[in-house]
Amino acid sequence: MPSPSNDPEPAISVVVPVRNEAGNIAPLVGEIADALRGLSFEIVYVNDGSQDATEDELRALMAERPWLRQIRHAQSCGQSAAVRTGAMLARGGVVVTLDGDGQNDPRFIPALLAALEQGGAQCGLAAGQRIGRKATAFKILQSRIANAVRGAVLKDRTRDTGCGLKAFRRHVFLALPYFDGLHRFLPALVRREGYDIAYVEVIDRPRRHGTSNYGFWGRLWIGIVDLAGVWWLIRRRKRVPDAKEVTLAH
Repeated sequence: MPSPSNDPEPAISVVVPVRNEAGNIAPLVGEIADALRGLSFEIVYVNDGSQDATEDELRALMAERPWLRQIRHAQSCGQSAAVRTGAMLARGGVVVTLDGDGQNDPRFIPALLAALEQGGAQCGLAAGQRIGRKATAFKILQSRIANAVRGAVLKDRTRDTGCGLKAFRRHVFLALPYFDGLHRFLPALVRREGYDIAYVEVIDRPRRHGTSNYGFWGRLWIGIVDLAGVWWLIRRRKRVPDAKEVTLAH
């Protein structure tokens, strides 16, 4: 088993939002730890009101892994809320997110971290872009339509915002306006704050166990409203002077 440093302030926090993912926990924890072998990191699972054995599995794993933490929502608040909770309580300056169903391959985390570092301080987000998706034809079609509409309206120059594999600077994320559905609009909102985005192609995998907790039709109309709201936020963005441009008059 990898033995990452147990620093009180690790450099990297991997945030994994989960709801009813019993059976997927242990394999993914092991893969994340292997991918980050030798680095200073923590893994933060945000248990979003699970009703299955997710909490029990995490508690058992935490007994031997001091770098694994669990944060629990008493009731399900949604994926965006879970990501935000994890980022707020993360101890690392860089936060990596991935879905808890095993479809996101942790082997691509180092590539995301490298892309973020190569972009320098001006790069706020490294976003995974899925290839070879392991999903139904209908789900792939709906994703393509949603991405096309979002790209046409927001012009965020991002092919795939639905990939859970992302790496971002924690302070950049926490400065973004929060709303339910935020995780689907990260590229547009990060660009709104004046930061660059790096892209990394990642290979999708099939889900190991269980079924998806996020449906299409239930969030369709909410997504349309969110899209209009993000468009408004971008249009209303005003330039704020940085510290070098502010002087105290005498």
